[in-house]
Amino acid sequence: MATLENPSEPSGDLIAGQHVAGTDVYNRTGEKLGTIRDVMIDKKSGRIAFAILSFGGFLGIGDRYHPLPWGTLSYDKKVGGYVVDLDPSVLEGAPAFGSEETIAWGDDAWQRRLHDYYGASPYWTSVP
Repeated sequence: MATLENPSEPSGDLIAGQHVAGTDVYNRTGEKLGTIRDVMIDKKSGRIAFAILSFGGFLGIGDRYHPLPWGTLSYDKKVGGYVVDLDPSVLEGAPAFGSEETIAWGDDAWQRRLHDYYGASPYWTSVP
């Protein structure tokens, strides 16, 4: 008889959304850039659009949140986190927001500028 796996402890290539938040993000040289605070999912397609990277600050104070196009991240089992080809200086000048700021997530022009900044293809134009 088949049994269902606990979605909180998946095997293989799947991960529960609750476990993405808190996952560390590194650059290609192994330097920790921050942690994923959350993900933004397109309601219609079901695709993950952005990972919200918590970057800067100290012990959660003064953190800035950087929406990274999901396609810029790759999971690396060796480091137990996501890897992105970015230098910290790129993040320092990247589009970001603070915990009290409002973001226009539905603004197509803003999303395009964000993808352009990282040189990423918009998630809505790529083939799944």
